[in-house]
Amino acid sequence: MTGALAKMRVLDMTQYEAGTSCTQALAMLGADVVKVERPGVGDPGRGRTRGTDNRPYFLNWNANKRSLALGLDTPEGRELMLRLVPHFDVFVENYGPGVIEKLDIGYEVMRERNPSIIFARLKGFGLSGPYSTYKSYDMVAQAVGGAFSVTGTEDGPPMRPGYTVGDSGTGMQLALAITAAYVHKLQTGEGQQIEISMQEAVTYYMRTVIANGSDWGREAAPRKGNYAGPTVDLFPCKPFGANDYVYVMATTPRMWDDLCTGMGRPELREDPRFATPDARVAHTAELSREIEAWTRQHTKHEAMRVLGEAGVPAGATLDTRDLFTDPHLLARDFVRHVQHPTEGEIPLLAFPPRLSKSDVPLVSPPLLGEHTAEVLAADLGLVESELERLRAAGVIGTVEVPARA
Repeated sequence: MTGALAKMRVLDMTQYEAGTSCTQALAMLGADVVKVERPGVGDPGRGRTRGTDNRPYFLNWNANKRSLALGLDTPEGRELMLRLVPHFDVFVENYGPGVIEKLDIGYEVMRERNPSIIFARLKGFGLSGPYSTYKSYDMVAQAVGGAFSVTGTEDGPPMRPGYTVGDSGTGMQLALAITAAYVHKLQTGEGQQIEISMQEAVTYYMRTVIANGSDWGREAAPRKGNYAGPTVDLFPCKPFGANDYVYVMATTPRMWDDLCTGMGRPELREDPRFATPDARVAHTAELSREIEAWTRQHTKHEAMRVLGEAGVPAGATLDTRDLFTDPHLLARDFVRHVQHPTEGEIPLLAFPPRLSKSDVPLVSPPLLGEHTAEVLAADLGLVESELERLRAAGVIGTVEVPARA
């Protein structure tokens, strides 16, 4: 493995998405990430959506990792884990409240084995405070972080955002914190404990809404739906399917002029109803009808191209199918194809940051226990007879991997 973090080694005891997004980000920057999973079961995310193993949910969040199937609920499995700790720089977990304590593999325990360990913990509400014992998932974090309250139409109820920023957004912040702690470790030799709360992480993405609509926390920022001004809104396009819309953001006087030019309606600039910003606000309904009459003549891709070339920020509403066929993303090699030993060729979206000196190729997500023998032999010197004994006792799990095409 190559990359900027090629010397970082990570013990990844995460599940589902919040923690796994963090460790995948580190892996995609070059870190050696060993995912510790329960033998025979693995990360519960393996069973999400359509089956019991290696399904799309797991595959999308676990590329570039190795899998170690280790039974931490057995004394011997726990001891193997602690023997591995000195060989790693980072330990990451996002289990429910009290699980790490029950297994007795907390920070103080690991620090005895490796004084410079970076011990990262991702929790719904952190390790302290009145909510700290509560369980959380992505949407719970978004609800208590404020995201629901500003999503939806003005006259409707709070609405669940469609994406999972409560999980992956927290994971990205934790990955940054781990990288900072790793730099600190390289400079000083010191490890440390990192804690992140999903609730608090979501509030980071709320800062613009808070700044623009809450009067320093004295008011509740309103829901506005898609509308943010007379020339900032979502408009329908042909053939008028569920996602056939273009979002227009003509926010400056120059962009208003460019919008009129792009639509082929230069006379709108001189129309008394739309000649000034205040006039456009006063006649929002009429202006919206004029813009919509134009967008309805075009597909969302055509409208985006015409307005984009005219200098108007505009975006076609791409759905999850569109992302894999978008000509721009394809031209930038953002849609990658990897060969998985049981699923065949699968398309995955690449990691967004592009480092000119530290590119890391995308590697297929691991099968459960695919690298158990490899890790235990390399780091602990275990020979095949010992591995077989541990396997027979249910302490570890391994898998015979089909040849990758």
